[in-house]
Amino acid sequence: MVQQVQLTATVAESQLGQRLDQAMAELFPDYSRSRIKEWILDDRVQVNGKTANKPKEKVLGGEIVAIAAQIEEDPRWEPQDIALDVVYEDCDILVINKPRDRVVHPGAGNPDGTVLNALLHYYPKIADVPRAGIVHRLDKDTTGLMVVAKTVPAQTRLVEALQEREITREYEAVAIGTMTAGGTVDEPISRHSTKRTHMAVYPMGKPAVTHYRILEHFRAHTRLRLRLETGRTHQIRVHMSHINHPLVGDPLYGGRPRSPKGASEAFISTLRGFDRQALHATMLRLYHPISGIQMEWHAPLPQDMVDLITVLKADTEKFKDKMDW
Repeated sequence: MVQQVQLTATVAESQLGQRLDQAMAELFPDYSRSRIKEWILDDRVQVNGKTANKPKEKVLGGEIVAIAAQIEEDPRWEPQDIALDVVYEDCDILVINKPRDRVVHPGAGNPDGTVLNALLHYYPKIADVPRAGIVHRLDKDTTGLMVVAKTVPAQTRLVEALQEREITREYEAVAIGTMTAGGTVDEPISRHSTKRTHMAVYPMGKPAVTHYRILEHFRAHTRLRLRLETGRTHQIRVHMSHINHPLVGDPLYGGRPRSPKGASEAFISTLRGFDRQALHATMLRLYHPISGIQMEWHAPLPQDMVDLITVLKADTEKFKDKMDW
């Protein structure tokens, strides 16, 4: 279904010197600056009756700005009574702790049973917000914190904050192999050339930056804390695999589990039974989209990762006298 957008506003004198797309984003707060920029480039915007196609054009104040555009409305997804672990809520945003086995948005192979369906049931008014307020996603089997907007203005500002790298997201993970130091992976990512469900490091891909530091060494694995600068699909998983330290349990990029020599049956059983990527979004920090107050949330590790780390610790303790570090 297509929605017609017909809007007019007058540029304020106080906006003198602003870029056209910036001024319009302030005049029409229900729409993101990136969407407004697209409309300008598509000749959907007029200034004083003349088509404007330069987002960088400066305004003087007093101009009459008009938009004549169309928006493809989101499909009408059905609300479903699915439990949400709500960490924080106010009039503008929700922060949830997503479990494993939960897809964020309906798509091919996952028509329902998603976080989006749960949000529509939990807060029906969120149906008026594009994508039911979803600002960023986590992979199906990645657990942890997500922020969701309850209003269009809140979503617009959160999306802009994400694009400007003003939202901090940190993860915990368990990687295969013993890593000696933290670092940064700065490698572009794009869709894999032959495996369409995979992503890959590719020179012509989109910029992607992942910072990581070591939290704990194990005999043949490493516990990590990671921070994203960008948010590409599968970014942490692809970057860690690229440096030959894929995440434990990763079905796409991890390969077969490898147990060190002398490992106990409990160790081998736990490692083989860990059937998802060992990745958890543990910290989220942002400026509230309406109040501007800085806020921060933390989510403890889920039980399966706690159990995995417990077994890794026990194995390391057992062989500590034979280790070099």
